[in-house]
Amino acid sequence: MPHSRRLFVAALAASFAAHPAIAQTTPAATGAPSIPAPPSEVEIGKTAPDFTMEWADSAGVRSAPVKLSDLRGKVVVLAFYPADRSSGCTAELTKFRDEYDRLFGSGVVVVPISGDSISTHASWAKEMKFPYALAADPSLDVARQYGSYSPERNKATRTIFVIGKDGTIRWRNLRFGALSENAYTELAAEVAKAR
Repeated sequence: MPHSRRLFVAALAASFAAHPAIAQTTPAATGAPSIPAPPSEVEIGKTAPDFTMEWADSAGVRSAPVKLSDLRGKVVVLAFYPADRSSGCTAELTKFRDEYDRLFGSGVVVVPISGDSISTHASWAKEMKFPYALAADPSLDVARQYGSYSPERNKATRTIFVIGKDGTIRWRNLRFGALSENAYTELAAEVAKAR
């Protein structure tokens, strides 16, 4: 690194250190990648932004796409995740499958969403025997719409939204812990409240 650039970086670091509020929110300070703040459209109490996507379950690609507004009258859980077959995502969606009744119960529509292709979703859903369909967001437009997108990784982030029967956002977790039992317990409690 050229000497002048090193001086600039050192001066910038010193100015952040001089302002604790800034230092606490920088990715280096938290050890986590920076994720843009969610859009105001996905605040709790607001109507969840509508979308239409292809989806696939263990029987293959469904003939009709999923449209969020068509699910009014049901509790909907949107679960954005980075990638099919990755370790954290496999742990999360396997937990959803194995503890479906405890976490969600009947009458709840679970819609996991990632940027993977519909064919990848279809093969993974069949292989894992998921009792729900995976929605394909290859452009990641829906992930961006819900503030569930990481520009650094160009993938969806692991976030969860519970949508009430009236179509409003009842709860959200913008950093869902796939390996945290507390995260699943909290999710189950929020789904029960929305029912």
